[in-house]
Amino acid sequence: MSQLSQRPADPIVGETHHHESAFGHVTGQALYTDDLAGRFAGLLHAYPVQSTQAHAKLTGIDIDGAHQVPGVVRVITAADIPGVNDQGVKHDEPMLPVDEVMFFGQPIAWVLGHDLEAAKAGAAAVIVDYEPLPSLVSVRDAIEADSFHGVQPVIDKGDASGAFADAAHVFEGEFELAGQEHFYLETQASLAQVDENGQIFVHSSTQHPTETQDIVSHVLGVPAHEVTVQCLRMGGGFGGKEMQPHGYAALAALGAKLTGRPVRLRLSRTLDITMTGKRHGFHSSWKIGFTAEGKILALDATLTADGGWSLDLSEPVLTRAMCHIDNTYWVPNIRVAGRIAKCNKTSQTAFRGFGGPQGMLVMEDILGRVAPKLGLSARELRRRNFYSAGQDTPYYQPVRHPERMVAAWDQVISSAEVEAREAEIAEFNARNDNVKRGLALTPVKFGISFNLTAFNQGGALVLVYKDGSVLVTHGGTEMGQGLHMKMLQVAATTLGVPLSTVRLAPTRTDKVPNTSATAASSGTDLNGGAVKDACEQILGRLTQVAAGILGAPAHEVSVSHGIVSALSSKKTVTWEELINAAYFQRIQLSASGFYRTEGLHWDLSIMTGEPFKYFAYGAAASEVEVNRFDGSYRLRRVDIVHDVGDSLSPLIDLGQIEGGFVQGAGWLTLEDLRWDDSDRDSRGRLATQAASTYKIPSFSEAPEVFNVSLLDKAHEEGAVYGSKAVGEPPLMLAFSVREALRDAVAAFGASVTPSVELDSPATPESVFWAIEAVRSPAMADAGTQGHAAAPGDADAPGDAGTQRDADAPGDADAQSVPGGQEGISVPS
Repeated sequence: MSQLSQRPADPIVGETHHHESAFGHVTGQALYTDDLAGRFAGLLHAYPVQSTQAHAKLTGIDIDGAHQVPGVVRVITAADIPGVNDQGVKHDEPMLPVDEVMFFGQPIAWVLGHDLEAAKAGAAAVIVDYEPLPSLVSVRDAIEADSFHGVQPVIDKGDASGAFADAAHVFEGEFELAGQEHFYLETQASLAQVDENGQIFVHSSTQHPTETQDIVSHVLGVPAHEVTVQCLRMGGGFGGKEMQPHGYAALAALGAKLTGRPVRLRLSRTLDITMTGKRHGFHSSWKIGFTAEGKILALDATLTADGGWSLDLSEPVLTRAMCHIDNTYWVPNIRVAGRIAKCNKTSQTAFRGFGGPQGMLVMEDILGRVAPKLGLSARELRRRNFYSAGQDTPYYQPVRHPERMVAAWDQVISSAEVEAREAEIAEFNARNDNVKRGLALTPVKFGISFNLTAFNQGGALVLVYKDGSVLVTHGGTEMGQGLHMKMLQVAATTLGVPLSTVRLAPTRTDKVPNTSATAASSGTDLNGGAVKDACEQILGRLTQVAAGILGAPAHEVSVSHGIVSALSSKKTVTWEELINAAYFQRIQLSASGFYRTEGLHWDLSIMTGEPFKYFAYGAAASEVEVNRFDGSYRLRRVDIVHDVGDSLSPLIDLGQIEGGFVQGAGWLTLEDLRWDDSDRDSRGRLATQAASTYKIPSFSEAPEVFNVSLLDKAHEEGAVYGSKAVGEPPLMLAFSVREALRDAVAAFGASVTPSVELDSPATPESVFWAIEAVRSPAMADAGTQGHAAAPGDADAPGDAGTQRDADAPGDADAQSVPGGQEGISVPS
């Protein structure tokens, strides 16, 4: 067992503890970035002037009117930026536009006022002149216009084209899935001030303080050592604060630099939704071949990510989607092409799962659709294609511990009594014409590590004071996920002291430099490894001191719960006594820790390598009940078994699994982003700008019965104390909800189980039209279905998310698959 993963006899890790700020959260005492504003004298407030065009030449900005508004201090335009006018890392994202606006709602200028109302009034007084240009609003618009940016990678393994000739069954089709708004509780927020030495201090709600520091420094044209970024905590991030906060932090810093006064920038909910990026929607086209036994033989797919107006993180999101299209399934012959659509919308960005959910959803949708055509249950088709020992992914990474996927799957079937409930559901459906139930199981295999190998590093600073108390600063950020508690437990376990001995300081760039984003589910792995390394350095020095005190060899010394002892000595001392002795012996009681994930390599040019340290596995069974008349449904029960390795903090891990699942269910069933794609002046305007028009999950959407278990005997060698990441993988367990809806919809059809198509998100409206489709005479005759839209309505809401498959026999517009093979055809 490696030193990194080995646990002492009586560890603090593995104990159940609440979130370290839990009491602060529920009492309101926990402070967030904007809560600090009251501490700044002379504070200015920032408000944007937003574009009212999706795409236009910027022919003029008249700011004179703003200066006539009482309380307005300054209007900031692109001309005021002293350094590089770019808030991204690809140099394609001007912080403020110079001559062209790229999306409806883009900030063109910012007004600084004595109070927010003055800044708002000033922004309203700014006059902007435009010359409208053609705009692309949807991913389909971009595909038709051949509008793409960034790389266009390809995964190519085996011989997909040749394998189709040997396939007993071939299907093909299209699938479009929607994006998702982060809707974190705390919107984007930054506070900036400049001290008497010109040092810039920025409080930012950011998942990546180092990158925020980098962007601020190059926008202002100053070196990084003149900029300090601190993240106290975030009220949610979900990836939306990985890249998106940098421009707002830079604007606040620029305002402070220009005026000499502190500047507050906090977006209202509507501003946040209309100005910030979302989860990438995807369009996919695919062709899949199976053996006569229902084994996947070949897959050929094209994934098009809806990137928005600039690259942001679209390239790594796309590559992760491509690397996860296999999910838990062995595909011996595969070709996946990827591209990024350039549209006149917000620049889409990281979101929990970072492309993995989109790629996996394509495969899960395919299997759910074709299972009836293969004469198999979807559950059996999935299980039949699981990875087994010795097999590798489409990018040639060996799949280690595939038996854990099987164990999780079998445990769910057993604990959820799946087979008995399937029989009960069949009986219920036979007795009820207008309400049907469905049950589905789906698996998850999710790779852990950043796709960019360089990001897989973390740092920490551990200080031990003379009284024995310990202060830990690490490079990760706390956004409610419980990272800080896990770091406290890692430090206490490594040093052998009670949890109460250790305290955490806020994350800031002048304490731990050059850290990676708290993202990719790697926060615990990277920062935990760094905290452990720093503590081990200190402990290594202390054991020499303890050996002298105890009269025993240094290798026999151990510290447990604050008591220092040795095997060959009857004497013991307390931790505090040891630290006091070490201080008087002039022993260094601080250390800078570092961790890098070993064994990773990745070649983007050919999409091969081992980009992931390990895979996290899980399985979920979901049961739904659907109403025929309006497509409404309720989630009756969910059972989950998830692999977190040896949990560092079980209560926190359970919370992450539950929260991730519900957020995933929201993406797949409720959350419906709508942009105006008409030819009106409002073209490109986001219509779903608030909680009144954008539905996120609430308690009413949570499962009525929710059973979550951690997979037993899942120690992960080479990870901190044998644990596994838990932030992102559970979100994909929500595929089971969508597949359960498909199962329930099918129950409304003919006696022969139909192939059901579902929009994504599968809103009640979409479910209603899917029910109507399976109940149609053509469906009853053919066991297939066509377009899931209102009869006669070619542009019905939800159309963008439909899948196109086999039309009823006799449809002259259908293109059949060559070779006389069975097929889902694509309408011409």
